Amino acid sequence: MKSSEIKTLVIICILILALGYSGSFFVRGANEWYETLKKPVFTAPGWVFGPVWTVLYLLMGIAFFLILRKGIGSAAGKTATACFIMQFIFNLLWTPVFFGLKQPLIAFGVIVILWLAVLATTWSFYRVSKIAGTLLIPYLLWVSFAAILNASICILNQ
Repeated sequence: MKSSEIKTLVIICILILALGYSGSFFVRGANEWYETLKKPVFTAPGWVFGPVWTVLYLLMGIAFFLILRKGIGSAAGKTATACFIMQFIFNLLWTPVFFGLKQPLIAFGVIVILWLAVLATTWSFYRVSKIAGTLLIPYLLWVSFAAILNASICILNQ
């Protein structure tokens, strides 16, 4: 890999991490509210979320870099890029809706759209680069878990 490609990879990963962590502002302000919610027994401890999201954002960054490197000029590469941007917008939207607005039901709608967008992104990435698509599978699994958790919180707190 050329040094310019390494720089691009690092910049993409830093940008995705920075944007991803921008949502933590909303979490800090809603800790007391979140603690009052009834949660299912399978709720992960709070300390798990930071490391998991760090790994997922890094995997997203690497996968997106592979798409830009391999297929940006192709129709499939443009579709993959559009899917990535769309899913990332919904990723960034979920935290302020759930924690900032304290609206778990609306956040559930957002996460369902996010899940569909991540599925579309994973598939479109896989069509351009099998490695890039495979790198997004943990993200799809985590969003699946988060959607089930979000739905459970809605049900338990009706």
